[in-house]
Amino acid sequence: CSTSSRFERLTRRRTGCERLQRVVVVDHAQVLRLLVKRHRDTAQLRAKQLVRLSALLTELSAGGIGSKATPHKAAALLDTLDSVDGVTRTRVMIGRELLDDVGRLGVTLKESKRRLETAVVTSGTTLCKIVGVGPICAAIIIGHTANIDRFPSKAHFAMYNATAPLEASSGGKVRHRLNQRGNRQLNFAIHIAAVVQIRTGGEGRVFYDRKTSEGKSNKEAIRALKRRISDRVYAHLAADAKRSATT
Repeated sequence: CSTSSRFERLTRRRTGCERLQRVVVVDHAQVLRLLVKRHRDTAQLRAKQLVRLSALLTELSAGGIGSKATPHKAAALLDTLDSVDGVTRTRVMIGRELLDDVGRLGVTLKESKRRLETAVVTSGTTLCKIVGVGPICAAIIIGHTANIDRFPSKAHFAMYNATAPLEASSGGKVRHRLNQRGNRQLNFAIHIAAVVQIRTGGEGRVFYDRKTSEGKSNKEAIRALKRRISDRVYAHLAADAKRSATT
């Protein structure tokens, strides 16, 4: 993983509340799950405040700051507005408060990401060696998998994370459809890895192109790639668990 050296630096400089001691697998999985939820909730709250700020600025200036709303563009627009009446002054005041909220949540989000990265390093996982699996996806996978030993095989794991397609053959034509069951958070993390692999090229892209050349649709090829990534995730988690048991 390209971030492995960064993880090593994080491991060396952990201090204060960021120092997470090595704990048993199930406990550490719960820690990661809690940290991921906190990170996701903070990101969603920041996005909501940014949408509210954008809507308010549309009332202050025709067109607002456009579809690509950023705190920098919002601050620039607020600085150009003249508070000629009470309504405008109140809107500008609220806009600056919302801008402060976005900035504060942005700082919290960065701290949350660093905390997640540190926790993933502490877990000793090798998941980040898989292309497309960064610290956040790794935290989601570990947090929602817990003990990999509870899955007898990679097929069981694939069924649990919903990357194992369900057969939907009809009239002699063999087809498979999306599995709507299973752990959706795990499925989301694996989907992100698949999209990254397709976009960045390499082995994942070659596999995807081969599936489409065989006549599979875009969605079918992505599902096949996700299953392949699921098997690789299972192998890494199993190897990590075995190595941890011997240390």
